[in-house]
Amino acid sequence: MKRVIAAAACLFMAVLAGCQTADTTDGIVRTNEPSKGDVTSFGDAFDGLKTVSDVEYYASDQAVAEAKDQFRAENYGNAGALFFKATQLAPNDGNAWMGLAACTDRIHRFDLSDRAYAWAFKLGGATPEYYNNVGYSYLLRGKLQDARSNFLKAYELAPNDPTVANNLKLLSSSVQNVER
Repeated sequence: MKRVIAAAACLFMAVLAGCQTADTTDGIVRTNEPSKGDVTSFGDAFDGLKTVSDVEYYASDQAVAEAKDQFRAENYGNAGALFFKATQLAPNDGNAWMGLAACTDRIHRFDLSDRAYAWAFKLGGATPEYYNNVGYSYLLRGKLQDARSNFLKAYELAPNDPTVANNLKLLSSSVQNVER
């Protein structure tokens, strides 16, 4: 008798293990979505709550937002630390790498900014922001020809961008006011 009960229990468990909630609208089987009428562990209904697939948040978002605030306040060391944290949380976040590169430029750690720009290019490609930032990096280093080349690439991609135009004006004033 015990064997019959054990066999029935195993059969029942196998049937339950095969149950899944199916969404017939898109043909995808989802096993983690709550069913209508399910409640949370707090007794609330799931209606109106976002599930993991609905959330548009990344682990690096908060670090990037704080880093941008620090950068605007000209706290480049703090901003760099926060951008670095963001790159560790989300290594494929090109904006975090671009921010890290800009911060390390401002503290004259060009060895680190070159590495960060390489990652930013790998993840984001040849964008006007990329070329503009690299041009500014070369401007800070005093490499005016390289700065001009990158600013012109940024200008070709975004001729109406006021930041690029301002940096080209800054470059021309730097060339005219060279101190020997």
